Amino acid sequence: MIYITRRERFSAAHRMDRQEWTDEENYRVFGKCSNPNWHGHEYVLYVTVKGDVPPETGLFMNINRLKEIIKETIIDKADHKNLNLEVSFMRGKIATTENLAIAIWDELKPFIEKEGALLHCIKISETENNTIEYYG
Repeated sequence: MIYITRRERFSAAHRMDRQEWTDEENYRVFGKCSNPNWHGHEYVLYVTVKGDVPPETGLFMNINRLKEIIKETIIDKADHKNLNLEVSFMRGKIATTENLAIAIWDELKPFIEKEGALLHCIKISETENNTIEYYG
């Protein structure tokens, strides 16, 4: 089994909140990330796929195809957008990085599998100090 990881970047705004809560309740739970006027991150996304290497080609997934899938499925939809308001795969979810990782997994998985590979990990760095990993 071999693993390939592709790194991409995107910028997005979000607010962590429950709409039925007051601003004070949201602040108590989510802190400054519940700012009613939003805030943003320069996200770094790592997508790791895995598979067996066929001897006839020496590769199990074309890295350029992986790049295209990530760009079309995630980056084009999320870059310079508001995750709460403009990104369809985040609709109805609290815009935490944890939920973002799960949503990205759910979006990418069928396209990765169609290429004959398996999705192994979604890793997102929202700051230089905070990173989330999701393994499905």
